[in-house]
Amino acid sequence: QVQLVESGGGLVQPGGSLRLSCAASGNIFIINVMGWYRQDPGKQRDLVATITSGGGTNYADSVKGRFTISRDNAKNTVYLQMNSLKTDDTAVYYCKATSRYTSKDYWGQGTQVTVSS
Repeated sequence: QVQLVESGGGLVQPGGSLRLSCAASGNIFIINVMGWYRQDPGKQRDLVATITSGGGTNYADSVKGRFTISRDNAKNTVYLQMNSLKTDDTAVYYCKATSRYTSKDYWGQGTQVTVSS
């Protein structure tokens, strides 16, 4: 099993920045891809960004150039640096880890990001 704990959400004004963190624990050696997803109430959970164990990244078009995903394998932590935030970025942000052996997904509990003036 893998446990994920997100932190760093909050309220920020448009144009501001936040950094989200996701700390993994448990059977971390099975993890390959980690990523961030976000969800508005009543809507589906959408991809924000992913990063492989080798550092390969992928971003949703809506966040390219503004968000940066990174990974510290020594600390078993993945980060999401969010700059130039827009009101449309408001959502609950979830961390996900995927097993390299079974492709099973593990999810964190989510952290709220609110962009508002």
